[in-house]
Amino acid sequence: MNTKNRVAIVTGGLSGIGKAIAERFLQDEMCVCIGARRADEPGLSAALKEQWGDKLWVSALDVADSASVEGFVARATKVFGKIDILANAAGIYREEQVAGHSDQLWDDTLNINLSGSFRMIRAVMPGMIAQKWGRIVNIASMAAHTGMAGNAAYCASKAGLLGLGRCVALEGAPHGITCNSISPTWVETEMLRSFMNSAADCDQARTSPSSTGKSSFRRA
Repeated sequence: MNTKNRVAIVTGGLSGIGKAIAERFLQDEMCVCIGARRADEPGLSAALKEQWGDKLWVSALDVADSASVEGFVARATKVFGKIDILANAAGIYREEQVAGHSDQLWDDTLNINLSGSFRMIRAVMPGMIAQKWGRIVNIASMAAHTGMAGNAAYCASKAGLLGLGRCVALEGAPHGITCNSISPTWVETEMLRSFMNSAADCDQARTSPSSTGKSSFRRA
């Protein structure tokens, strides 16, 4: 694929896998639109903007909100004139056992990991259909294929991405649009390091003489 002058959206592009994708796209001479909830924090995107200049555009995006998604895609299209590629990397991860599992955690996880990707795809598809070309990549997980105790919401959200991707691929094929899902295993990202540190703290608390034996740990 000739990547020069292609325009890509990367959700969750300020950290972890999303950031790595965005930087690789920029190295390949693409124009990149990064969307993230933290994009408006002072100085957070300044270093990337200084490095990549006008090829990089960063704006706030909440994939859990349809209006935010539609507004982001409209602004990105206005900046660069088109959207060729979408990489859905935004996501959350938290753990709870099925017994006693909260509705809030279930709803939040599926709303961001699965429905958020759907909203982004829905927003970019008309433009890709009109230009008869598009590439959509969903960042799933090995959790989409293998169950993990304490991860019902996360596994369900990532498995759902596989089904969503197959449907999008079939609908997009007549218009030159492909859709693929990638399932990484554990990757050392900020989120994983935060989880490991919190897990270590919880283990230490459980073995402490003053510990009650209960833990309220939750991973984001």
